[in-house]
Amino acid sequence: MPMTTHERPLSPHLQIYKVELPMLLSGLHRITGIALSVGSILLVAWISSAVYSAEAFASMNRFLGGYIGQFVLFGWTFSLIYHSVSGVRHLIWDTGRLLEVRQIYSSSKIVLTIAIVLTLLAWILAGGFPGGGA
Repeated sequence: MPMTTHERPLSPHLQIYKVELPMLLSGLHRITGIALSVGSILLVAWISSAVYSAEAFASMNRFLGGYIGQFVLFGWTFSLIYHSVSGVRHLIWDTGRLLEVRQIYSSSKIVLTIAIVLTLLAWILAGGFPGGGA
């Protein structure tokens, strides 16, 4: 006798999963990769504006020096640093190290902490913060 659709087992829905730090950081790694691509387009636009005209370059610098531009640059800086540090962790995993659950959780916290500290340090050393105008 054929099985009806009501008798088939259903796949568990995402709502039953507990959100864990490694799961969030996996998604953040993908999101920062996309942000880096978008930020690279912004970098090309900035360089292109310098080639186009002095007025275009000044306009782009005004945008990047404003609140929104500084926020975008801060996010791009965090994306670059986080994605790089997380990428190193992935390279370590590729060697078969740090794959126990306890190690994955502790390395997740370490990666996030390093990314935040290095991002803040980069902005402090550069002399600017989002909205502050470097």
